Amino acid sequence: MLTAAQTLADFAVKLQFEQIPQAVVERAKDCIIDIVGVCAFGSTVPSSKPMLAYAERYGKGGRSTVLGTSLKVLAPMAALANGVFAHSFEMDNLVSPSVGVHPGASLLPPALAVAQEMEVPGREFIAAFVAGFEVLHRIGSAAHETTESLGFHAPGVTGPFGGAVVAGRLLKLNAEQMTNALGIAGSLSSGLLEFAKSGGGTVKRLHLGHGAQSGVMAAMLARDGFAGPATVLEGKFGYLNVFCRDGDANRLTADLGEVWRTTRVMFKRYSCHITAHVPVTAILQLKSRFGFAGDDVAEVTVAGGAKMLSHHDIAEPRDLAMAQYSTPFCVALACYLDPRDPSAFSETTLNDRAIRQLCRNVKLELRKQTPAQNLLGSRVTVRLKDGRELIEEMEHFPGTPEQPLGRAGLREKFETITGSLRQNRPADLFDTIATLERASDVGAQSWSF
Repeated sequence: MLTAAQTLADFAVKLQFEQIPQAVVERAKDCIIDIVGVCAFGSTVPSSKPMLAYAERYGKGGRSTVLGTSLKVLAPMAALANGVFAHSFEMDNLVSPSVGVHPGASLLPPALAVAQEMEVPGREFIAAFVAGFEVLHRIGSAAHETTESLGFHAPGVTGPFGGAVVAGRLLKLNAEQMTNALGIAGSLSSGLLEFAKSGGGTVKRLHLGHGAQSGVMAAMLARDGFAGPATVLEGKFGYLNVFCRDGDANRLTADLGEVWRTTRVMFKRYSCHITAHVPVTAILQLKSRFGFAGDDVAEVTVAGGAKMLSHHDIAEPRDLAMAQYSTPFCVALACYLDPRDPSAFSETTLNDRAIRQLCRNVKLELRKQTPAQNLLGSRVTVRLKDGRELIEEMEHFPGTPEQPLGRAGLREKFETITGSLRQNRPADLFDTIATLERASDVGAQSWSF
C-alpha cells in the first residue's frame, strides 16, 4: 500500500497539462500574476533590504530573477528572496476556506527560480504549479487548522512541501525521487508564532521565503540521491502527528485529479491579515453609505471567528508587521484611510495618534454562527460620537471564490502596487503571464518591470 507521500508524488509527476480543466489553468495564472506583482512590491519595502543584500552577497553567479530588481542570483537564493518579498506586506494570496497555506508565495518563487536555470515551456510551468497547488492544499487541509493553535506558523510548515513538488516537477523527478523530496521537505518545515505575542513581526516574512528555498533544496537533493521518509506525512513522528492535532490522513490524497483545489484561491485587496478583510470591507461599505470619517467614530465592535480573537486581538502593535496582523489596527486605519492603497500602511500611520487611539477602542468578540457561515465572516458595529449605531454583517469580500476578483480586479491591484516599478507599459508583464501557456521557454521571458 502506498503512503500518502508516494500517492501525492505519483500524481505530481504524472499530471499532464491537457488533463487540467481550462478554468483551473486560468485560476493558476491569476495566482501567478497576483504573486509576481506582490513580490515586486515587496522588494521595495524597507524591511526587505536585509534580505536583498543577503541574496546579492551569497547568490552570485546565478540566472534566477529577484523580482522587482535587476538582480540575478542562484536558484535557492532567488526562491528565498522572492518568498520573503511575497509575504513582506500582507498581500499574498491564500485559499478559501483557509487551510493554512499561501499558494502563490509557496509555489511561484521556487518554480520561477528553477525554471530560469533550464528550458521550461509555459504549459509545463503551469502543470507544475497546479500539481504543487493541489498537493499543498491537501497537506494543509489534513491539519484541520490545528497547526497554529500549537504555535507553528502554518505556511512556514506547509510551504516546503509545495515548493518541493513544483521544483521537483520542473526538475523532472520520477515518483521515487519526488517522494524523497517530500520526505526531505518535512524536515525543513518551520516557523514559530511567537512574533504574534511579543513583537518582532519581520521574522514572519522569513517563513515563506525559507519554505520556498527549502522546496528547491529538497527537490535538488532528491534529484541527486538524497532520501527522506515515505511516511513523512502520516508516520508516528511525521507532519500530522508533530505539527497538527487530530489530523485527517484521508484528506492528504482525497479526490486527486477530480476536485481541483486551485479554484479556491483567494486574493487579498488590502495589506493586512486575511482575518481583517471582511471587517475592513464592512467599514468601507459603512463609510460609503453613511459618510462618516475616522474622527466621528467612538468605538467599533467586531464579532468574528475564534482565530481573530486568539491571534489577532493586538491593541498595541509594536511594529508595522504587527499592525498589519492586528484586526483592531486595520479596522481603525480603514476608518481614516483607504486600505486598498498599500501606502496607507506605513510607519507614519503606525504612529498616528488618532488611529492608535481608535485601535484601542476596537473590541473583538466571538461571533455566534451557523455551520453554513464562513469562518472569515464578521459582524461589525460602529458606534459614532453622535450616538448612531451602524451595523454591517457580511461573509465574504471581493477576492474570495464567492466574490471572485477577475482579471480586471487583478489588473487594478497589479498596476496599483507595481506602478512605480514598471518602465515599459506596452510590454506589460501582466499580459505576458495571462498567456503563459504560449511561452516556449518561461525562463527566457523577461520578468522585469
